[in-house]
Formats: sequence, structure tokens, C-alpha cells
Amino acid sequence: MPTSEREHDSPAERLFFALWPDDALRQQLTQCRDTLAAHRDGRPVPAENLHLTLAFLGRTDARQRACVEAMADAIHCPPFELRLNRSGYWPRPRVLWIAPAEMPEALTSLAIALHTAAEGCGLKLDARPYRAHITLMRKLVRPPQDADCPPLDWPVDRFVLVRSSTFPQGVKYEVVREWVLGGV
Repeated sequence: MPTSEREHDSPAERLFFALWPDDALRQQLTQCRDTLAAHRDGRPVPAENLHLTLAFLGRTDARQRACVEAMADAIHCPPFELRLNRSGYWPRPRVLWIAPAEMPEALTSLAIALHTAAEGCGLKLDARPYRAHITLMRKLVRPPQDADCPPLDWPVDRFVLVRSSTFPQGVKYEVVREWVLGGV
């Protein structure tokens, strides 16, 4: 069977590009989540699912995946420091989050480059402006009051492509590829 037929028959995957924290930062994010959401009803994001989305691709077939991976191979971005020092609550989706108060130019450039690459591969992405954040808790009944976390510093030196799979017990994220920043 020709490759194009195999690719056409392969099931689509739900994919996104993200910054993926190491274990130490993941532990700090979990502590921050627990501090901010103490004594609140809601659904904490499992520690293993904490990440910062760069571009949500959605349902992606094999041809589109190969295209976005090739485009990501061509992206050049220097490593950068990301300071997570602002938390907040979005009432409509009832989401508790942490984010940088100031967006590093390299983060903005990386997110835009990945978004542009995905659209160049035929994917239709969200047109809203990019808002870097890490979701800590969902379905929070009321926002936290008078709680804060110390700033979390993240030396960003890579980004990843993640597969999202939904199961009855929840969502599972799996890193399927990674790119080191600063490459030639």
C-alpha cells in the first residue's frame, strides 16, 4: 500500500506543542497549585499533566503531523528564562492559572512560529491572541482569596509535541517528540 494511503487511513491524534516542566519545577507548580487552591472545590490538574501550551493543534492526521514536525525542525529560538510570577482565575471556564507577568520575547516568537507553521500545514488554530499560562485547577467554584506563590523561575531550553488522549478516568498527555532550543 502506498504511503499516502496508509497515512490517509491512520487515525487522527489530538496534538499540541508545549513547554514541559522538569520534575523539580513540576513539584513547585504542584505546591503552588495546592497553596492557591487550598480549601477550594475544584479539580486539580494532575502533576504529570502540568505544562504551558505553545500551540494547540487539535485533531491532526499523519500527513499534518509530519508537516508540523518538519516545520518545528526549522524553528530557531534561543533558550530563555521564564518567570512564573502571576496567578489568576478565569471565571467563565473556572480555571486557576499561573503565568509570567512579563512575556519573554523568545516565548512569544516561539509560540507565533509554531502557530504559523501549523497553519501552513493545513491546521486551523485558535485565532485569539496567545496568553501563556499553566492551568493549575479546573472547575474551581470560587477564586482563591489572599493566596500567592513565590515566583517560579524556569530555564526553558526545549519544547515538545504532546499527544492528548481521553479516557474515562481523565486525560493523559504523552510527549511524542522534543526539540532543544538554540540549535543551528
